[in-house]
Amino acid sequence: MTNTRMRLFAGTAHPDFARRLSAHLGIEPDPSEAFHFSDGNLFVRIGANVRGYGVFLVQTLAPPSVNDHLMELIFLIDACKRASSGPVTAVIPYYSYALADKKDEPRVSIRGRVVADLLETAGVDRVLTMDLHAPQVQGFFRKPVDHLYAMPVLADDFRARGITDPVVVSPDMGFAKRARHFARLLDAPVAIGDKVRRGHEEHAEVLSIVGEVKGRNALIVDDIIVSGGSLVSLAEVLIREGAREIYAAATHGVLSGDAVAKLAASPIREVVVTDTLPLPPEKRHPKIRQVSVAPLFAEAIRRIHCEESVSVLFSDAGPPPP
Repeated sequence: MTNTRMRLFAGTAHPDFARRLSAHLGIEPDPSEAFHFSDGNLFVRIGANVRGYGVFLVQTLAPPSVNDHLMELIFLIDACKRASSGPVTAVIPYYSYALADKKDEPRVSIRGRVVADLLETAGVDRVLTMDLHAPQVQGFFRKPVDHLYAMPVLADDFRARGITDPVVVSPDMGFAKRARHFARLLDAPVAIGDKVRRGHEEHAEVLSIVGEVKGRNALIVDDIIVSGGSLVSLAEVLIREGAREIYAAATHGVLSGDAVAKLAASPIREVVVTDTLPLPPEKRHPKIRQVSVAPLFAEAIRRIHCEESVSVLFSDAGPPPP
């Protein structure tokens, strides 16, 4: 792709992902900087002329500094707009506040909506993201949101493994529709976990399995792995119900706290996550493997910049209509 009136800046959250994107686009990331003053205030600066350019700002909301990464992105948007840029697209592979999509108890904030308002107030013109935990978060924005799906990438990866007698397992009823679509990509049956979550605990207990898993190789699919507790609980129930080997696939590998240790000690043979989030050394383990969705994001960026349809990238990947 030729760099025709286009700028791509990388935030500090996941520079490796930005480099992979740039490589697939055939361009170099443009220079920018971000640092904290001694009083804790954040400073950002873009190092290239953006007047009239279409700008893409690549910044995932990676733990443990989610809020710092968010503020960096907001300031980058503002810097571009004040420098008379053309349309600004925020490329947010993991929009972490999508988990906060509703007011489900008294006196709480709908944080996913507040963050959308912040981005729009800063001047963003479009958002490009992947596998929102709650897809309705797209409606929090008044600007266009292009919502990509990792399912085809993960399904291709497992299809290449040639796993025999697979059964796709959804961790709960909420993910069942997307799990069914994943199962169709693999031509496999579906089972569903009966999961109970209490309060704000990140651990959920799986009580039973709906569907036949005995004698089959189980592939658990989900959009996100945070603490790993519910995933391990589901794997243990699957073993109890007679499943043979257990695999897991998820788009976003948050892997907080002792999640890696839990997965390492679990009956799960392998966990596959995408590179929407970095995988630092302390989160690496022989059981955990990362596949890249940078080519998919790169093609979406190219289509947005060239004003081509983006829907062809996700029309066959998202959950089927009800």
